[in-house]
Amino acid sequence: MLEQLSENKKVMYLGIFMVWLFHLSGIIGMSMGHSDWFLSKTIVNLLVALFFLILCYPVLSAKSIKVAAFVFMTGMVVEWIGVHNDWLFGSYYYGNNLGPKIYGVPLVIGVNWLTLTFITSAMIMKKLGNKWLEIATASALMVFLDFFIEVSAPPFDFWIWPEGEAPLRNFIAWFCIAFVLHYVVQKANIKWNSVFSWQVYLAQLVFFMYFYFFPLF
Repeated sequence: MLEQLSENKKVMYLGIFMVWLFHLSGIIGMSMGHSDWFLSKTIVNLLVALFFLILCYPVLSAKSIKVAAFVFMTGMVVEWIGVHNDWLFGSYYYGNNLGPKIYGVPLVIGVNWLTLTFITSAMIMKKLGNKWLEIATASALMVFLDFFIEVSAPPFDFWIWPEGEAPLRNFIAWFCIAFVLHYVVQKANIKWNSVFSWQVYLAQLVFFMYFYFFPLF
């Protein structure tokens, strides 16, 4: 048992190292003029985070796999609705730096919804003493991160807002959808790894806050 715990910690620390390595390398490399190369590898960055997320939770039980599939599919469906119907998030479309698309929606967007939902759940759940406050706080954390992502998304060719910037309803929709997802995830009572989750969240926050204050384009 102690040997297994030791191995789990090694995997977690390796995951934390890799996540920070990718994000800090991106900041340094893009700041030095290599933005095209690093942005084209965005999908790799997201998949690495997902890979270690699975190892660190681990998301391997039948229940957790069903919940993960639900979050992934919900993310894909709401994004499909968003791309093809302006009323959900506002008018936007996806660029070319997030990899293969299905009906205009990159597959990695479902991964992003899954990763952000699981890590923010791990950061907050069972820590505030009230499930509704925990669900609302975890949802707010997702919206807070999205606020900084939205500024860099168009110049990074992730997604584009023809009107120039993300409208208020985008953040309201994000919060409402995240609230539903967090409710489902909490009801499933999946085992969390909050240490790794905090590191993934902070790495993404540092990355996008840096380019919020020091934009490349």
